[in-house]
Amino acid sequence: MCDFFASADPILYESRSRTVRIHGVMTSIRLENFVWDTLAALAVEEGFTTNALIVQLHDEVMKNRGDVKNFSSFLRVTCLRFLRRKCNQLQDNQTAALLVEPPALSLSPDSLKH
Repeated sequence: MCDFFASADPILYESRSRTVRIHGVMTSIRLENFVWDTLAALAVEEGFTTNALIVQLHDEVMKNRGDVKNFSSFLRVTCLRFLRRKCNQLQDNQTAALLVEPPALSLSPDSLKH
């Protein structure tokens, strides 16, 4: 199991900084490449650019919490929650597909004999 995680491409966990303008204030955010990629996927799904998504997330967390001590950590957790939501959707879709069309039973002539 650990080999799956340990063998990840180092590019995925290499950090890079991006500058984002939040309401006229330029701020630098340093995140791992995998997190940036996940934010980009989330942005596409929500109909935003990555920068616009970050501003939207900043505004929403400020509205709901009033402050966020570590915005980079908030973004990482946001990505994890997004990925969990995607996993749950896949699981729900698989369950629904099984309810609509149960797996075909393999009936052999011998299994029909009582």
